[in-house]
Amino acid sequence: MTEHRYGGRSERETEHRSARRLAEVFGDLLPETTSDERSSGERSGSDPEEWYRENRPPHHGS
Repeated sequence: MTEHRYGGRSERETEHRSARRLAEVFGDLLPETTSDERSSGERSGSDPEEWYRENRPPHHGS
C-alpha cells in the first residue's frame, strides 16, 4: 500500500486523527460487545412467558 502525504501527514495518520476527533465529539457509536455477547440479564428459565410480558407493547393491555 502506498502512503500519500497531506500536509506532512500520511493518509493513515490523517484518517486516525479524523476518527479520533469524531469519537471525541460524538462519543463511541458502537459498543465493544453486542447484547447477545453480554451475560447480564440471563433468564432463570422458571417462567417461559416472562420475556413476552417484559416486551409487551403498551397498547396491548395487561
